Amino acid sequence: QLVESGGGLVQPGGALTLSCTTSEFSLEYYAIGWFRQAPGKEREGVSCVSRSGVIKNYADSVQGRFAISRDNANNTVYLQMNNLKPEDTAVYYCAADIIFQRIRSSVVGGQVGALEVWGRGTLVTVSS
Repeated sequence: QLVESGGGLVQPGGALTLSCTTSEFSLEYYAIGWFRQAPGKEREGVSCVSRSGVIKNYADSVQGRFAISRDNANNTVYLQMNNLKPEDTAVYYCAADIIFQRIRSSVVGGQVGALEVWGRGTLVTVSS
């Protein structure tokens, strides 16, 4: 099980950093993706990072505002979110999969597929 943290209430234009970690296994062997689900909408991909951290992908809606990073020594993946907008309001989930292409296709391919491990999510609310 993955554990997300860092969500909260922030004003438009503000910033938050989400964290994804686990005590059950080493994340360094997994590609990691961030996803979100707004009320009444389907889950969508936000960003993903390869096991090495070299390859990163972003959904068009967050390109230039969000940044994904990983710290394998601390077994944590981060999502830095800047210039937040009300439409970014959602529950944010992280997911892990051995196969990077499965994560990547779920983020940029338009449809979230079956991934190996998910977290329970953290709520981000962007509102004035």
